[in-house]
Amino acid sequence: MNLKIPYGESNFKKVISEGFVYIDKTSYIPLLEQAGSHLFLMRPRRFGKSLFLSMLEYYYDIAYRDEFDTLFGTLHIGRHPTPLHNSYPILFMDFSGIDTDSGHDGIYAAFDRKIANALLRFLERYDYPLAAQQQIQDETSPQSRLEAFLRILDNANQKLLLLIDEYDHFANSILADDLQLFQKIMGKGGFVRSFYEVLKTATQRGTLDRLFVTGVTPVMLDSMTSGFNIGVNLSLHEDFNEAVGFTEAEVITLLQPLADVCPLSLEQLLGDARAWYNGYRFNLKAQTRVYNANMLLYFVKNFDRKRCEYPEPMLDENIASDYGKIMKLFTIGNRDDNFAVLDELLNAGEVQASQRRKFEFDKGFDRNDFISLIAYMGFTTLVRKSLAGEVFAIPNHVMRELYFQYFKVEIERRNQITISDRTLLLAVEKLGLYSDIQPLVAELKRVLQLLSNRDSLYLDEEHIKTILLALLYQSPAYFILSEREMDKKYPDILLLERSPYKVNFQHLIELKYCKKGDKQVGWEAQKQKGIQQVEEYLQLPSIAALQNLSAWLLVTDTTRVEVIKLA
Repeated sequence: MNLKIPYGESNFKKVISEGFVYIDKTSYIPLLEQAGSHLFLMRPRRFGKSLFLSMLEYYYDIAYRDEFDTLFGTLHIGRHPTPLHNSYPILFMDFSGIDTDSGHDGIYAAFDRKIANALLRFLERYDYPLAAQQQIQDETSPQSRLEAFLRILDNANQKLLLLIDEYDHFANSILADDLQLFQKIMGKGGFVRSFYEVLKTATQRGTLDRLFVTGVTPVMLDSMTSGFNIGVNLSLHEDFNEAVGFTEAEVITLLQPLADVCPLSLEQLLGDARAWYNGYRFNLKAQTRVYNANMLLYFVKNFDRKRCEYPEPMLDENIASDYGKIMKLFTIGNRDDNFAVLDELLNAGEVQASQRRKFEFDKGFDRNDFISLIAYMGFTTLVRKSLAGEVFAIPNHVMRELYFQYFKVEIERRNQITISDRTLLLAVEKLGLYSDIQPLVAELKRVLQLLSNRDSLYLDEEHIKTILLALLYQSPAYFILSEREMDKKYPDILLLERSPYKVNFQHLIELKYCKKGDKQVGWEAQKQKGIQQVEEYLQLPSIAALQNLSAWLLVTDTTRVEVIKLA
């Protein structure tokens, strides 16, 4: 059975009425109502926030009262509705699509248009007189338009539910490009804060009865909630860990139809999906890790059922581009300090910080801020608590791949060198088709010598391995495992065939480092130690089961690289 996969669909009514698969999240509605009236939920990009917000719109909107059974009858909330269903007129705002390259005045004009259009749509939708619409058009600023709108509702004795999607979309872009402009727009006296201050007044008067806001980061929460003491941020709350995104049980319902028609087991499909798209946890007490919803839907929708092959890019290019833009936020604050965090993540596998619940950029931007920011964006996730704070790690292979691609860019920038993507693609092709590692080793040797000459990156075994991984990650041909536990041992690098790419050889690579100036006896000792390790790896059942496996030992002091083939 071919399921209709709602990849890229964010309209709840369309998903339900046109027979798309819908992962039922309506059981969270009563929890939201109990949590408070003015709520905020931050989640990484492409996590399913917009569809969740659309579901709330159709549930609460008085205009869809007659369609309640059609839209919700088969869902959890349809069987257990709350008294508030279909009881509000809905004001919906979406702040994506604002051009942030147009300077302060251009951003202001675009923000003003967003506000005006949302208010006018509301008045037209709920049959307010043309004179009311004219009042909005006559105003000249976002806050004055909102004030006029609220007066109209007050006169009609009408309470309102406001839904805001992507509240920080344009703010994140501004923050990445120009911190001063961000502070001017979002800070005290800025037009965004002035707009939200009007909303705050509306909650105090009771006109704005309920509010639900989604975004990626809490970079604007200080502007939005300053003095807004009735707002509740659910982002790090255990009860809402799985409110958006998919649990593993939900993922199984999407993968089972693929296993039913292909000679791939559900366990294999689930294991690969878990490695690529799972791993997110937003509260350390939460027992369940969450999949990025849109990434998983992309995989299912683009799975080649005819050939039973995975999508060629395991990550949609649009999503990759999306995250690439967000990576501009890595330049906020001290770029070298941020690079040190990235280096630590890739070498040690985790970093430690005190997680921020909001950001106050006028007080500076430190390591804790940066690590918290990339966690909100989905580049890291919570793994455990320590006495010094929270511990964060890279959640999945998608994020690891993006990190290594960015790491290469930073190495080039910091050292003013160029590492050819084409050269790396051809080198990995030679490795995959002919088990010829020399082109890859030649490029590694060249890069190490360039870095060693500039002495801008401390080179030891871990850093050299990270550089080698960065080179390998520029090609999509292999699924790359670094120090993955295999029968209680940890090979440095495993390159495994991954669908739909076809290679003739898989590879195990072990790396050993000798300090420059070590005598030949030291070099030989490291080499013998490496040979023994590789031979032990080759005896492991999980390694021995790998077909067409080549095993390599690389010994280097950054000036020379000796290659020993052991299988």
